Amino acid sequence: MNYETFEKALEVLDIVTRVTQAELKERYMKLSKIYHPDMPQGDAKKFKEINEAYKLVKEYMQNYRFSLDEDEFYAQNPFSRKSKDWFYNF
Repeated sequence: MNYETFEKALEVLDIVTRVTQAELKERYMKLSKIYHPDMPQGDAKKFKEINEAYKLVKEYMQNYRFSLDEDEFYAQNPFSRKSKDWFYNF
């Protein structure tokens, strides 16, 4: 996972600030009900995107103390930077 992937997941779930796990689940449930393929305006591709985003953000929230800004993300995921990080330039 890199920050761009994480940021995209936040965008899909329409998260712009800190949320609790309960709020995240509530937002996921609301979006999944709208885009479920069995619903009138359902979209299988969007539904899959919402599921993947939810799994990614949920995993991040369960495994880390979290903040949703880029500096905090890289502080908690130091090996995500790869080629941009000085460590990988040797």
